[in-house]
Amino acid sequence: MLSRLALAALLAASPLALAPAAAAGPAVQPAETPQAAVDGLLAADRAFAAAAAGTDVATGLSAMYDADVVVPLPGAAFARGKAAAVAALRANPANAAGRATWAPVRGGVSADGRHGFTFGFMTVAEPGKPDRGLKYLAYWVKRPEGWRVAAYKRAPRGPGEASAAMLPPALPARLVPPVEDAGAVAEHRASLDAAERAFSDESRTIGLGPAFAKYGRPDAMNMGRGPGFTMGAEAIGREIGSSGTPPVEWAPDDLLVASSGDLGVTWGMIRPLGAAPAGMPAAIPFFTVWQRAGAGEPWFYVAE
Repeated sequence: MLSRLALAALLAASPLALAPAAAAGPAVQPAETPQAAVDGLLAADRAFAAAAAGTDVATGLSAMYDADVVVPLPGAAFARGKAAAVAALRANPANAAGRATWAPVRGGVSADGRHGFTFGFMTVAEPGKPDRGLKYLAYWVKRPEGWRVAAYKRAPRGPGEASAAMLPPALPARLVPPVEDAGAVAEHRASLDAAERAFSDESRTIGLGPAFAKYGRPDAMNMGRGPGFTMGAEAIGREIGSSGTPPVEWAPDDLLVASSGDLGVTWGMIRPLGAAPAGMPAAIPFFTVWQRAGAGEPWFYVAE
């Protein structure tokens, strides 16, 4: 799946669950800390990676998918639901012969302990072929059986070396009990939907690069075109601003948000304004992970 930064390269020359906004899962234990919560999420990601090393790519990846997972596909489409996502994986013969190994370099969790994200590096090995380096981004929800991926995308790594050192996690100030108030969760959803739309609207006024700089966190990640991730809203904005991307627009088709209202993910399609320039797809799927200090605070993207 292409991030919006990868989309910028295509234009000059962005892959989630239709699940309830407040995912069901075990309540946060009072003794748990934000660091312990993200450590548990990272451990789950690593455990799925260890199990995947002994099987094919489709089996390895799909083992961590939630029932309602959403995965962007080549072209203007999402695979919605585990069955569709598995079918898309198995449609590629490389996923039958290959073996995937991966490791996260960063994680983050919501204040209610039920939502989180990880991203990192992956290697796919196929018999008789050079290894393929990839990057991935996963949005997770905590189910009774454990952490499961609600949104997932991969992108190729550019040539060169990149650090695989762990980055500081994206954590709330403290953990809070999950909110069961449907009205409050609906307000969180509405605010996140509005933030994504405002991001798109302002990009057409101040420019795509400046909008990415304005709406991102200082520690934001974009999948990027290089061997590693592009880190920081200012760096992301500069890279996108220098890409020669023509004006585009986007809006969320749907979203997920934690009951604590501080972490969520949006997904939808990016489209050119007017007729698509030669070589530009008519639409490209995106998904964006957003974070904020708490309910009522402004949203900023943290990973996409």
